Amino acid sequence: MVTVLTDAEIRARLRPGQAVGWMREAVLAAYEGRLRTPPRVSTDLGDGRLVFTTGALEGEWFGYRSYDSFDSEPGQQVVVLHDWGSGQVRGIAVGNELGPRRVGAIGGVAVDALADPGAETLALIGTGTQAFTQLWAISAVRRLAGVRVFSRDRDRRIAFARRASEDLAVPVTAVESAREAVEGADLVVLATNSPTPVIDPAWVKDDAFVTTLGPKQQGRAEFGPELIDRADLVVTDSIAQTRAYDPPFILSGTPQHERLISLGAALSGNVTGGTVLFCSVGLAGTEAYLLAKLVS
Repeated sequence: MVTVLTDAEIRARLRPGQAVGWMREAVLAAYEGRLRTPPRVSTDLGDGRLVFTTGALEGEWFGYRSYDSFDSEPGQQVVVLHDWGSGQVRGIAVGNELGPRRVGAIGGVAVDALADPGAETLALIGTGTQAFTQLWAISAVRRLAGVRVFSRDRDRRIAFARRASEDLAVPVTAVESAREAVEGADLVVLATNSPTPVIDPAWVKDDAFVTTLGPKQQGRAEFGPELIDRADLVVTDSIAQTRAYDPPFILSGTPQHERLISLGAALSGNVTGGTVLFCSVGLAGTEAYLLAKLVS
């Protein structure tokens, strides 16, 4: 029998600490070669594209997520899980919750592994779904004493602060500028769709942990090379995906790309480094991994 999960069911079933633990397993499985995680692929359909991220846990399952780039935002994504031996469909998730929740959980893994254990203040730049799910996951691995959120739309940032405070039981305050949010923060999350840098690296305090979720391609990025120069350690969840970007990843063709290490390597070794930049690019196969856990 095929289990079909809706967004409401995923919200009800999936706890942040649980999701972070499962994504830690997935990142390590990918690093060890047990989880296959090729870069995403897409097909040109004229006015839009259909995008696939695929993955396989050898001997157990294979699956994919599909989503489109048409104007019918937000549309709906589909995650499909197949049994390895029979090829039968074991599970399907329809909607837009599973993808962002797994991105948030991977962000939680990175914070837990690489940020100061005593980190308690968080700056959020952006008020969309990705910002919310990062906070959802990070609040499970760090005891947050305060969160400052900024976006260009004052009403949206106030509404976000209210919702996040109520839903996550975390003190969230809407502030009037990105600088006010970032200065002094232990953790910084950039979750925008901006094609130009949204913060000045000088605002980031020493030994802070910074996650970037938005555009990070040459000519279109929510942060600039100066932020990379500012970091002592630069990490990503998928080096393969950084090499597959078109236009190229912001570090492609630069000496800085050689500094990039995988989150799996960081989890497997004794990797430390003062100011950390985590480039979240989307580790393929993790959506299916999360679905496999939910339907098992």
